[in-house]
Amino acid sequence: MKTFERELGRWRSLPPARRIAAVAVSGGTVLLAALLAVVLTIGGGGSPDRTGAGPQPTPTGPGSTGAVSPLTGLPGKVGRIIAVKVDNAAAARPQTGVNAADVIYAIEVEGGLSRFLAIYDSNHLPAGDRIGPVRSARESDLPILQQYGRVDFAYSGAQTRFLPVLAQADVFNCSPQQDNSFMRGQWNVPPFNQYVVPSGILRHFPDAAAARDVGFRFGDAPTGGVPTTSFTARMPAASFTFTWSAAEGKYLVALDGRPAMTTDAGQMGAPTIVVQKVAETTSPRRLVDSSGELLPFAPTVGSGEAVFLRDGTAYRGSWSRPGAAGGTEFSYAGQRMAFHPGQVWVVLEPA
Repeated sequence: MKTFERELGRWRSLPPARRIAAVAVSGGTVLLAALLAVVLTIGGGGSPDRTGAGPQPTPTGPGSTGAVSPLTGLPGKVGRIIAVKVDNAAAARPQTGVNAADVIYAIEVEGGLSRFLAIYDSNHLPAGDRIGPVRSARESDLPILQQYGRVDFAYSGAQTRFLPVLAQADVFNCSPQQDNSFMRGQWNVPPFNQYVVPSGILRHFPDAAAARDVGFRFGDAPTGGVPTTSFTARMPAASFTFTWSAAEGKYLVALDGRPAMTTDAGQMGAPTIVVQKVAETTSPRRLVDSSGELLPFAPTVGSGEAVFLRDGTAYRGSWSRPGAAGGTEFSYAGQRMAFHPGQVWVVLEPA
């Protein structure tokens, strides 16, 4: 410990440019990992638990230090955004890299099942540099991503009729057809064993948009709400149960009644859960699944009801997003809803 404190003091005394260089040449040592953790903690000049009266996020350029991340409310540098389409079928579990995401969207797909759209700041990638299993893109993904700007979008493929739409979308398409930052794991069978190396994607597609305000606000919990230790959101063939853990300060996730484990970071969980009720409909482009049924589509432009979970309490409110280019405003009791700093889950539950 004394060695660590001595090295930390020496590192702190360096000018900013020398600090970066020192980290770059330190390699993969334990000290480096500890210093990186300190950088992320002190970079914004405050504690992750600091709260205020609904502070506004501070959108900043990539690599600069802002007061808080606009996506998590935590202090630290703002990086570029990579979005990854992650499978959530039973055969694809346990997933990898999900707990490192800034934001997780749970979205209905064919058969009433669900998939994740995981949003990562480039400064918050999983320690193992693997995310997956990666699956194919869906129509619901593009309107969600539009509010983030032109991001890197990693997915395994898409229906033939949807590929031209993706090619014209305002994203950097990062599928195995465009990039080689994908690998097959030996612990499962196709199609449940494809993983992406996010650092490779970001290196090959370096112009992705920086993390920016998409409507989240962070701060103290509002007055009111109902004490709620467990809450379940449902899709036709999928369920998400969120159980409050005071010891861990977050909601632990169960999928279809079983703890949602990961291969690299224990059980999934987050301090803020948003159950966003959407007017579920069918594919605007009349895309169908293998049985000829129209694919589901979850509209995220419009308005509707929402349930917010934080600190063991449920708050019933609303969401509004008038246009696709803007973010989503989440409200409770006539005011913007303040999330607890940390990862945010958004479950798009059919209304």
